[in-house]
Order: sequence, then structure tokens, then C-alpha cells
Amino acid sequence: MRTRNGAFIRLMLMVSMTLAATIGQALPTDREQPIKITADSAVRNEQTGETRYEGSVELTQGSLHIEADLLTLHQHENSIGLVTATGTPATLEQTPDEGKEPVKAAANRITYDQKDDRVTLTENARIEQDGAIVKGATINYVLGQQRVTATGDNLDEGGAGQRVEMIIPPSAMERPKDPDS
Repeated sequence: MRTRNGAFIRLMLMVSMTLAATIGQALPTDREQPIKITADSAVRNEQTGETRYEGSVELTQGSLHIEADLLTLHQHENSIGLVTATGTPATLEQTPDEGKEPVKAAANRITYDQKDDRVTLTENARIEQDGAIVKGATINYVLGQQRVTATGDNLDEGGAGQRVEMIIPPSAMERPKDPDS
């Protein structure tokens, strides 16, 4: 029994490290930090390659912090295929570079697809950094291209549904000062 428990812990640690190292652009030191996952329960299914953490789930590694009601990791051939965090809302926070404000994301469902190198926020999606906010029904972030796409719900005839909203702070519209002036 101890051998199985030890193998299970090592496998979960390896899966979690892969997740945290690849979820996005982050502080370089994040990847060198230990990963800590807390939850009310964890279940690993070796046949499907799925690990489910349930109940007040928290994952931290360096500046990366994820909170969710449920966190599911799908592993395929020793790599993460799909990571899903759900909650009301699930949240993700990570500092992209030293001295920069953290990126804060929230949605009812946050999905990271390693194959497509894409983070998708669905249902009441929101991303915030440096006072700039993007909201929508769905927000897709393609990591390698650093491209964000936000969409709203399909509006019904009465105009009801979630539309895309962007808030741009005045500081983002200021032009950099010319060092020669």
C-alpha cells in the first residue's frame, strides 16, 4: 500500500508541476518553486489519466495561485492534455514579470489546453491587469501568440445576454515621455 501511495503522490506532483510550469508566461522563478495543492479530496483514475481535486481547491506555485471548487487534470503520455478549474467563480492569479501587477482571471470555468497552448475562460469571464479589465461570456488567450479574444453571449431579440466590456484606465492611454525632452 505504501508503494502505491508513494507512486500516486509522485505522479500527482509531476502532473501539477507540468501544469504550473506551462499555464502561462510568469515569473521565471515560479517554475523553481514547490507546488502545493490543497483540497477536501483527491481521486486519481490511472485508466483515464484523470486526477480530480474537489472542495475548496487551492493550487500555488510561486506567484501562481488558483482557487476552484473542482480542479481536474487530464494526463496523456506523461504530459498534461487538459486542465479544468470550475467554481463560482474559479480564480487564477499570476505575476507575469518582476515589478508588474499580477494578472487576475475569474470565470465559472477556466480551461488550459496544452496542445493548443490556450487558456479559455467561460461563463462570466474576466481578466484584469494594471487597472485594465476585459469581461465577456468567453475569453480565449493563446499563450504563444499573446492573443486575447473576448466574445459575448448570443443576444436574444430583447437584447439580453452578456456583451464584451473593456475598461481602459487613463494611465494606459498616456504616451511614454520622450527621454530627450
